[in-house]
Amino acid sequence: MKSLMTTSRSNGSTLSTSTNVPTASRWQALADRVLDGGTLSADEAVAVLASPDEDLLDLLHAAYRVRQRHFGRKVQLYMLMNAKSGLCPEDCSYCSQSKVSEAEIPRYNLLNRKELLAGAEAACERGATTYCIVISARGPNEREMAAVEQIVPEIKKRFPLKVCACLGLLTQEQADRLKACGVDRVNHNLNTGAEFYGEICSTHTYQDRVGTLEAVRNAGLELCSGGIVGMGERPRDVVDLALALRGLGVHSIPVNFLNPIEGTPLAGQNELTPTYCLKVLAMFRLVNPAREIRIAGGRELHLGSLQALGLYAANSIFVGDYLTTKGQLPEADYAMIRDLGFEVVEQGEAAAVAAS
Repeated sequence: MKSLMTTSRSNGSTLSTSTNVPTASRWQALADRVLDGGTLSADEAVAVLASPDEDLLDLLHAAYRVRQRHFGRKVQLYMLMNAKSGLCPEDCSYCSQSKVSEAEIPRYNLLNRKELLAGAEAACERGATTYCIVISARGPNEREMAAVEQIVPEIKKRFPLKVCACLGLLTQEQADRLKACGVDRVNHNLNTGAEFYGEICSTHTYQDRVGTLEAVRNAGLELCSGGIVGMGERPRDVVDLALALRGLGVHSIPVNFLNPIEGTPLAGQNELTPTYCLKVLAMFRLVNPAREIRIAGGRELHLGSLQALGLYAANSIFVGDYLTTKGQLPEADYAMIRDLGFEVVEQGEAAAVAAS
């Protein structure tokens, strides 16, 4: 038996002042508050990450109650297309495509129309609802912007897919153009908390990234932004990221777990455990209850045999490969979802799920 710390509800009342309450009850009380429209404080979110492993199943149950309220037993699938690989002038220390990386990866300029359409067809065949077009760059040049403006209407005419563009830093004019050509959503990850950001990148700032998200929001596009866990940050930095995304009203949150790729500055960084990764997913769900939480890069590496448990907090995954690393076979993802008794969101119902 462990005592339950006194915590305040948003209306000023206390969560509990009793002692000798099992720790597990604390997570259910937090879920109750979230389901009643309340929010977690930064300290409470840090406490989720610091929770003992013996509380894990109850913590996941608390997160699942919130997930079920907003998304039922549905899982939404996404597919990434690495439309331009390597050749990036930025120095992000986690990235195999950055200028400081010596990783052996493919390096090529923007894929042509035929290749991008083939990727959209593959996304459709795999049951994805959203096709993510990603380029490695500080930001798109005019040729790349024009190519996106040309291909997106054709993709949407041919396939029942939403399109997410991840093109780097954007100006307001560029964000407006993406909206005009039919892009549904823009991804631009904050990656970590503001205080830690300078430790992983020096060629642009955290505020530069926030500025891009603000331009995307001003253009009327959906915001997709998340981060990478396991880069040497403190738990408080992970919480600061989750709270910042809540404050920005981000619609979709991809949670990546660092894949320490050989040849990158973070190649030797490997501090994550499956149980901590699950606590991270639960914390993101409790902090951002109605937002899509996606288990992104590194899930196969760091969650391992516990991958399925992540979907009790998250409601979305990438199917297939990531940008420069391999994912598990789509058939394994389908089996995992089926074995949980969950259902894949059909392509035609994605908009309805997002609005629910």
